[in-house]
Amino acid sequence: MDAVYARQSVDKRDSVSIETQIEYCARAIDGGYTVYKDRGFSGKNTNRPEFMRMLEDIRQGKVSKVWVYRLDRFSRSILDFGQLWALLEQHHVEFESITEKFDTSTPSGRAMLNIIMTFAQLERETIAQRVQDNYYHRVALGSWPGGPAPLGFSIAKTRDDAGRSAPTLTANADMEIVRRIFLEYLKPGASLAGVARKLTREGICGIRRRGWDSVAISRILKNPVYVMADRQVYLHFAAQGILIEQPAEAFTGKMACHLVGKRNRPAGEKGEARLSLANHAGVIPPEVWLGCQEKLSANRQIDRSGVGRHSWLSGLLKCGGCGYAVKISRCGDTYYLHCSGHTNLGICEEKIEADLRELEDAVGSSIQSMLSRCPDEEEDSDSTEAEKLRRIDGQIERLVAAYAGSTEITAAYLNEEISRLGEERRALAQIRRRSGREALARIEFSSLSMAEKKMVASELIDRILLSGDRAEILWKV
Repeated sequence: MDAVYARQSVDKRDSVSIETQIEYCARAIDGGYTVYKDRGFSGKNTNRPEFMRMLEDIRQGKVSKVWVYRLDRFSRSILDFGQLWALLEQHHVEFESITEKFDTSTPSGRAMLNIIMTFAQLERETIAQRVQDNYYHRVALGSWPGGPAPLGFSIAKTRDDAGRSAPTLTANADMEIVRRIFLEYLKPGASLAGVARKLTREGICGIRRRGWDSVAISRILKNPVYVMADRQVYLHFAAQGILIEQPAEAFTGKMACHLVGKRNRPAGEKGEARLSLANHAGVIPPEVWLGCQEKLSANRQIDRSGVGRHSWLSGLLKCGGCGYAVKISRCGDTYYLHCSGHTNLGICEEKIEADLRELEDAVGSSIQSMLSRCPDEEEDSDSTEAEKLRRIDGQIERLVAAYAGSTEITAAYLNEEISRLGEERRALAQIRRRSGREALARIEFSSLSMAEKKMVASELIDRILLSGDRAEILWKV
C-alpha cells in the first residue's frame, strides 16, 4: 500500500494547502493509496496524530512506500528524520518527495536526502534565531517582549524614540493586590504559604485560578517588572552574573525592569538571562522589593533536615533522666516517644509517657505567651535605625558581590560607595544595634508552617526535658 502524508502548520495565503499536496502526490501514484494528513501541526517534532498512525501502519507492514509533497512536510529535524529513515529501512519502505525528485533506493538519492534535510534544519534554526534576536531586541528597547501581562498590568502601546509603536505595560486595578503581596510577605513571621492562604480566605482570585499557592506568590515577588529599579537593584542582578543592557547610572529608581532567559545558564549560551530597563514605571519601592528578595534567598538556604518527619519539636526533646535526645516513632495514628539513651545505649530507665500532640499544644501555647511579652517593634524607638542598618548591610553585600562578578564596576566606585556606606553604618550603630527579637511579638505561632514553627521554637527554646508525663521547658530568653 502506498501512503501519502500531508501536513500544514498554518493556513496562510502563500502556503501549499493539504489538498494541493495530496493532489500532487496522487498524480505520480499508479494505483490506490491511503492519505494521512495533519492540519495545524509543526514539523519540528513527530508528535502528530496522523503521522503517528502512519508509523504504526509501517510497523505492521501495511505500507510499502511513503509519498510527500516536500521533505519538510515529513520532518524538519535531522535527528528525527534519521530515526524515521532507520524505521523505513527496517521495514523496507521506500520514500519519495514529489518536488525534490530523489530516489532513496540509490546512494546518490540518500546523499541528496541528507543534504536537503541539512538545509531544512538550517532554515528552521535560522528562523528561530531571528525570532529570538527580535525578542531580545524588544527587551533591550524596554518594550514588553510578549505573552500575557503580569498581574496588575495591562498591555498598551507607546512610542519609542524613533516614533515607532512599541508594546508597554500599564498598571490596572489589580496592582493593589500586587502591592499587598509584597507588603504582607515583608512582615515579620510571614511566609509564602501564609500570604497565599490569607488571599484565598478573603476570596481574592489568583492568576487564572480561584485560589493562591506559594509558587504563584513567589513568582510575583521575584519579578522585577514591578520594581522601581535603582542602583541597588542593578547591583542585585549584577552580583548574579546576569547580562544587563544599561549601565548602572541609568537605574534611577523610576522605571521597572524586564528579565528574560534562564538565570542559571552561562554567559553567551543560548537563552542566557538578560535584564533591561522597561519603558513603563515601577510601582514597588526598591527597598521593599530587595527586602523580599533577601527573605526569599534566606528561605532557600534553610533545608528541612532538622524539621523532623513527625513534629516541629524534633531536636528539642531531651530525656529528663539522662539528657539524651528523645526520638519520635509512629505506629498507625499513634506516636511514641523514646529515650535514645535507653534504646541505643541501654543506660537509662526513664519512661516517657507524654502525648506528642498534647505536648505540641502545650509548648505552642507557652511560646505564644512568650511572644506576646516581647517588646513590639512599634514601641521600640530605635527600630527605624535598626532597619536602616539592615538595609545598609544589604547594600554593601550587593556592591561587593556585583564587583566580584563584573568588571564594569570600577574599584574607585567600589571604594567610594563602601566608604560612604560604612560611615553611615557606624553612625547608626552608635545609636543602637538591633537585638533581632522585637519582630517576634507579632507572630501568630499557630498559623506558621511546620518548618517555621521549628525555626521560632529553636530561637526561643534551649531544650525540653521529658520525664514520665511531665515536661519542663528551658528557655534561651
